[in-house]
Amino acid sequence: MRIISGRYKGATIYSVAGQNTRPTSSFYREMIFSMVTDYEGKRVLDLFAGTGSLGLEALSRGSIWVDFVEFASAAIAVLLKNIQKLKCEELCHVYRRKVQAFLNKTSDKYDLIFIDAPYDKGLINPTLDGIYENELLAEGGIIVVEHDVNEKIQEQFEQRIIKSKVGKVTGVTLLS
Repeated sequence: MRIISGRYKGATIYSVAGQNTRPTSSFYREMIFSMVTDYEGKRVLDLFAGTGSLGLEALSRGSIWVDFVEFASAAIAVLLKNIQKLKCEELCHVYRRKVQAFLNKTSDKYDLIFIDAPYDKGLINPTLDGIYENELLAEGGIIVVEHDVNEKIQEQFEQRIIKSKVGKVTGVTLLS
Protein backbone atom coordinates (compact mmCIF):
# COMPACT_ATOMS: atom_id res chain seq x y z
CA MET A 1 0.00 0.00 0.00
CA ARG A 2 1.33 3.46 -0.93
CA ILE A 3 0.62 7.06 0.04
CA ILE A 4 -1.13 8.60 -2.98
CA SER A 5 -0.19 12.29 -2.84
CA GLY A 6 1.59 15.03 -0.91
CA ARG A 7 4.85 15.14 1.02
CA TYR A 8 4.93 11.33 1.55
CA LYS A 9 3.73 10.54 -1.98
CA GLY A 10 4.83 7.08 -3.12
CA ALA A 11 5.93 5.93 0.34
CA THR A 12 4.99 2.32 0.99
CA ILE A 13 3.25 1.68 4.27
CA TYR A 14 2.88 -1.62 6.07
CA SER A 15 -0.34 -3.64 6.33
CA VAL A 16 -1.57 -5.91 9.09
CA ALA A 17 -1.22 -9.60 8.26
CA GLY A 18 -4.39 -11.71 8.26
CA GLN A 19 -8.05 -10.88 7.73
CA ASN A 20 -8.89 -9.02 10.97
CA THR A 21 -7.90 -5.58 9.66
CA ARG A 22 -9.26 -4.40 6.32
CA PRO A 23 -7.06 -1.59 4.99
CA THR A 24 -8.69 1.00 2.77
CA SER A 25 -7.68 0.13 -0.78
CA SER A 26 -6.01 2.68 -3.04
CA PHE A 27 -9.22 2.87 -5.10
CA TYR A 28 -11.35 3.89 -2.10
CA ARG A 29 -8.67 6.15 -0.65
CA GLU A 30 -8.59 7.93 -4.01
CA MET A 31 -12.41 8.17 -3.90
CA ILE A 32 -12.29 9.66 -0.40
CA PHE A 33 -9.50 12.10 -1.21
CA SER A 34 -11.24 13.28 -4.36
CA MET A 35 -14.43 13.99 -2.37
CA VAL A 36 -12.57 15.98 0.31
CA THR A 37 -9.75 18.03 -1.18
CA ASP A 38 -8.73 20.57 1.50
CA TYR A 39 -6.45 19.17 4.20
CA GLU A 40 -4.15 22.13 4.76
CA GLY A 41 -3.96 23.05 8.43
CA LYS A 42 -6.62 20.55 9.51
CA ARG A 43 -6.83 18.64 12.79
CA VAL A 44 -7.82 15.06 11.98
CA LEU A 45 -9.30 12.18 13.96
CA ASP A 46 -8.83 8.70 12.45
CA LEU A 47 -11.22 6.28 14.20
CA PHE A 48 -10.78 2.51 13.84
CA ALA A 49 -7.42 3.60 12.39
CA GLY A 50 -5.97 0.17 11.56
CA THR A 51 -2.73 0.81 9.68
CA GLY A 52 -3.37 4.57 9.69
CA SER A 53 -3.60 4.88 5.91
CA LEU A 54 -6.33 7.56 5.98
CA GLY A 55 -4.74 9.72 8.67
CA LEU A 56 -1.28 9.37 7.16
CA GLU A 57 -2.63 10.36 3.75
CA ALA A 58 -4.22 13.45 5.37
CA LEU A 59 -0.87 14.34 6.98
CA SER A 60 0.82 13.89 3.63
CA ARG A 61 -1.65 16.37 2.11
CA GLY A 62 -1.05 19.11 4.69
CA SER A 63 -2.98 18.31 7.86
CA ILE A 64 -1.22 19.60 10.96
CA TRP A 65 -2.26 16.89 13.44
CA VAL A 66 -3.84 13.42 13.53
CA ASP A 67 -5.16 11.51 16.51
CA PHE A 68 -5.34 7.80 15.66
CA VAL A 69 -7.72 5.60 17.69
CA GLU A 70 -7.30 1.83 17.45
CA PHE A 71 -7.72 -1.04 19.91
CA ALA A 72 -6.23 -4.09 18.15
CA SER A 73 -2.64 -4.70 19.26
CA ALA A 74 -1.51 -6.01 15.85
CA ALA A 75 -2.92 -2.95 14.08
CA ILE A 76 -1.31 -0.57 16.58
CA ALA A 77 2.08 -2.22 16.08
CA VAL A 78 1.81 -1.68 12.31
CA LEU A 79 0.46 1.86 12.74
CA LEU A 80 3.41 2.82 14.96
CA LYS A 81 5.78 1.26 12.43
CA ASN A 82 4.17 3.34 9.63
CA ILE A 83 4.42 6.55 11.67
CA GLN A 84 8.08 5.83 12.40
CA LYS A 85 8.78 5.03 8.74
CA LEU A 86 7.31 8.37 7.62
CA LYS A 87 9.06 10.20 10.48
CA CYS A 88 5.88 12.02 11.47
CA GLU A 89 5.85 11.23 15.21
CA GLU A 90 5.62 14.92 16.11
CA LEU A 91 2.44 15.33 14.04
CA CYS A 92 0.25 12.67 15.61
CA HIS A 93 -0.74 10.62 18.63
CA VAL A 94 -1.94 7.01 18.84
CA TYR A 95 -4.60 6.09 21.40
CA ARG A 96 -5.09 2.42 22.23
CA ARG A 97 -8.74 2.61 23.19
CA LYS A 98 -12.15 1.45 22.13
CA VAL A 99 -13.63 4.19 19.94
CA GLN A 100 -16.66 4.87 22.14
CA ALA A 101 -14.48 5.23 25.23
CA PHE A 102 -12.26 7.72 23.39
CA LEU A 103 -15.25 9.73 22.11
CA ASN A 104 -16.73 9.96 25.60
CA LYS A 105 -13.46 11.10 27.16
CA THR A 106 -11.98 13.61 24.69
CA SER A 107 -13.02 17.24 24.43
CA ASP A 108 -10.89 18.04 21.38
CA LYS A 109 -12.49 19.37 18.21
CA TYR A 110 -11.55 18.08 14.77
CA ASP A 111 -11.86 19.54 11.29
CA LEU A 112 -11.94 16.11 9.69
CA ILE A 113 -13.01 12.80 11.21
CA PHE A 114 -12.53 9.46 9.46
CA ILE A 115 -14.73 6.52 10.47
CA ASP A 116 -13.62 3.23 8.94
CA ALA A 117 -15.30 0.76 11.30
CA PRO A 118 -15.25 -2.99 10.75
CA TYR A 119 -18.07 -3.92 8.38
CA ASP A 120 -21.29 -5.54 9.60
CA LYS A 121 -20.67 -4.78 13.28
CA GLY A 122 -23.22 -1.95 13.66
CA LEU A 123 -20.57 0.57 14.75
CA ILE A 124 -21.15 3.48 12.38
CA ASN A 125 -24.30 4.99 13.85
CA PRO A 126 -23.20 4.70 17.51
CA THR A 127 -19.90 6.32 16.48
CA LEU A 128 -21.75 9.19 14.79
CA ASP A 129 -23.88 9.53 17.95
CA GLY A 130 -20.72 9.82 20.06
CA ILE A 131 -19.19 12.46 17.78
CA TYR A 132 -22.29 14.66 17.70
CA GLU A 133 -23.25 14.20 21.37
CA ASN A 134 -19.74 15.16 22.49
CA GLU A 135 -19.52 18.01 19.93
CA LEU A 136 -16.18 16.82 18.53
CA LEU A 137 -16.66 18.16 15.01
CA ALA A 138 -15.29 21.69 14.59
CA GLU A 139 -17.42 24.30 12.88
CA GLY A 140 -17.31 23.62 9.14
CA GLY A 141 -15.82 20.19 9.78
CA ILE A 142 -16.49 17.00 7.82
CA ILE A 143 -16.97 13.39 8.84
CA VAL A 144 -15.93 10.78 6.25
CA VAL A 145 -17.59 7.39 6.75
CA GLU A 146 -16.33 4.38 4.84
CA HIS A 147 -18.94 1.63 5.12
CA ASP A 148 -20.34 -1.55 3.64
CA VAL A 149 -22.88 -0.62 0.93
CA ASN A 150 -25.59 -2.42 2.89
CA GLU A 151 -24.97 -0.50 6.12
CA LYS A 152 -27.20 2.56 6.25
CA ILE A 153 -26.72 5.86 8.02
CA GLN A 154 -29.64 6.29 10.45
CA GLU A 155 -32.44 8.68 9.60
CA GLN A 156 -31.48 11.16 12.36
CA PHE A 157 -28.20 11.83 10.51
CA GLU A 158 -29.61 12.09 6.97
CA GLN A 159 -29.93 15.91 7.05
CA ARG A 160 -26.17 16.06 7.76
CA ILE A 161 -25.20 14.08 4.63
CA ILE A 162 -23.25 16.24 2.17
CA LYS A 163 -22.32 13.65 -0.43
CA SER A 164 -22.28 9.90 -0.90
CA LYS A 165 -20.60 7.58 -3.41
CA VAL A 166 -21.03 3.85 -3.66
CA GLY A 167 -18.73 1.21 -5.11
CA LYS A 168 -19.39 -2.53 -5.40
CA VAL A 169 -18.76 -3.35 -1.76
CA THR A 170 -17.91 -0.04 -0.10
CA GLY A 171 -19.69 3.28 0.21
CA VAL A 172 -18.25 6.62 1.25
CA THR A 173 -20.53 9.15 2.91
CA LEU A 174 -19.60 12.70 3.95
CA LEU A 175 -21.46 14.39 6.78
CA SER A 176 -21.26 17.84 8.36
